[in-house]
Amino acid sequence: MSQIAFPTPEPGIIERRDSILAGLAALLPMGSLITQEDERRAFETDALTAYRRLPLAVALPTSTEEVSRVLKYCRDAGIYVVPRGAGTSLSGGAIPQEDAIVVGLSKMSRIIEINLTDRYARVQAGVTNLAISEAVVADGFFYAPDPSSQLACTIGGNIGMNSGGAHCLRYGVTTNNILGVTLVTLDGEIIELGGAHLDSGGLDLLGLMVGSEGQLGIVTEATVRLLRAAEGARPVLFGFDSAEDAGQCVAAIIGAGLIPVAMEYMDRLAIEICEGFAHAGYPLDVEAMLIIEVEGSEAEMEAQLAKINAIATAHGVKVIRESMSAMESALIWKGRKSAFGATGRIADYICMDGTVPTSRLPEALRRTGEIVASYGLRVANVFHAGDGNMHPLVLYNVNDEAEQAKAEAAGNELLKLCVDLGGCLTGEHGVGIEKRDLMPHQFNPQDLAQQMRVRAVFDPDWRLNPAKVFPLAGRVLA
Repeated sequence: MSQIAFPTPEPGIIERRDSILAGLAALLPMGSLITQEDERRAFETDALTAYRRLPLAVALPTSTEEVSRVLKYCRDAGIYVVPRGAGTSLSGGAIPQEDAIVVGLSKMSRIIEINLTDRYARVQAGVTNLAISEAVVADGFFYAPDPSSQLACTIGGNIGMNSGGAHCLRYGVTTNNILGVTLVTLDGEIIELGGAHLDSGGLDLLGLMVGSEGQLGIVTEATVRLLRAAEGARPVLFGFDSAEDAGQCVAAIIGAGLIPVAMEYMDRLAIEICEGFAHAGYPLDVEAMLIIEVEGSEAEMEAQLAKINAIATAHGVKVIRESMSAMESALIWKGRKSAFGATGRIADYICMDGTVPTSRLPEALRRTGEIVASYGLRVANVFHAGDGNMHPLVLYNVNDEAEQAKAEAAGNELLKLCVDLGGCLTGEHGVGIEKRDLMPHQFNPQDLAQQMRVRAVFDPDWRLNPAKVFPLAGRVLA
């Protein structure tokens, strides 16, 4: 049976649905309010598809001002609000509840300004991650964070979850690449944090907002940092006979002070799944594979690879295969970035998101296999090895309630393992509902109370993205 609880709908809200819809309709343009049941079904879940709740209605504002009007109305009417980007959250961060209005930002998808001189872009929150890089690639620039869902996921969602991606090892995650945001609070106030400059004075409210999972306000616009593309980039495949050898190689590379632009890990099952989908030329006779990408001039790349190859050789590497063309490089990354979708072709899965110190990767990989096997399930490991951000995919049958319960129990053990090894519950997917009840495993009661006090300053009645991040019991109100 399901292990994640949802709150009982608040008395009176559903009964007032008709008047609530009339009030919202008066605030939005024609076609920006979804009320019919069959149309609301598209918003009942996100990428954590095992859980579904049909929202009261869905508002699709087209401007910051419309978001402001909707939030003020919901605050005054005592209605819950669930912000939503593209719905790619793997932690259930955008799953609504029956007495909540979903505020979707998909219509706010305009790139407002590109300034290559000062290296920034201003975009609306519904712009996809990849669209930013595509808009500046011809000029030799890019936006660094590149989650696997970057074709679909939006900047607003990236900011909410502090998303990363394969190249975060060199360039950092979302918080390292956001310069400013336009934010609407629950009372409808429009706030500008940061801007087209490196740092702002005073409290780091921008840092507070990135990763806040839509609980402090709704981001409607963002100013993002643009970076100059490197002269060249080259991914290399390294195959190993054991997960431990690959994990020790990662730790040794980082320990040697080498920072490749990306360092990704796949185990045998993940290799087979991704190769079957992308035909990228992955070695099929190894137990584990690393994709390590270096960048720079030809001389810089050769020097980096010489050091990395020497470390890999010292850790028993079986296969070293360098990309020899842009097409081959694109295929290598297509296989990696298609991992979640390719896995979905063969089984349902829960994608975990714990982080461990790189020195503990060999132990984490060994224990991951043992834990999942103890539940009679399979696991495909594919993750950002360079910063220890693990993404074990626990395979199960979503139509079998017993298997779903086993998969969730195994996932919980894996996340606890990450914390016990000195890591944390999430690297880039956020807490959402998936990890909500595990928060006490990482934080003591005093830590949690302080975090909830900060949240309550912005949303005293807990109306924004309710039932997420913090355990339902013991909430701290303003």
